[in-house]
Amino acid sequence: MADDKDNKGAMTVAEAGRKGGETVRNERGREFYETIGRKGGATVKAERGRSFYEEIGRKGGETVKAERGAKFYEEIGKKGGDRVKATRGPNFYEEIGRKGGQKVKKLIEEGKRAAREAAAAAAAAAAKAGEAPSGQGGGEPPKSE
Repeated sequence: MADDKDNKGAMTVAEAGRKGGETVRNERGREFYETIGRKGGATVKAERGRSFYEEIGRKGGETVKAERGAKFYEEIGKKGGDRVKATRGPNFYEEIGRKGGQKVKKLIEEGKRAAREAAAAAAAAAAKAGEAPSGQGGGEPPKSE
């Protein structure tokens, strides 16, 4: 009993937190953390909006760039590219390039179609504006007697 009193307070806050975290992990599992993480993220998104994430991402990127330099991004980009190439093979890049090109082509076609439709609608509106308003003449000219 006396030993218990002496050991009280011997654990640091960090150790207590770690011990508590391990206990929760063992009792509830990974899914618990995923669930509370999603809930927390949804709450922050609802309260602060998308711009909050854009801002903290930009600030974080600026900090990393200031601390590590632009060369760091070049290195991690190369590592990531090499990893993808090793995992998926060199044909993967051809495939995503083709898909990207097809997507761009589709978007261009949709943009042209929308522009044609807008021009046709504008022409129709202009033609309608040039006509006499309905119910005020617009029919046959008066007959001369």
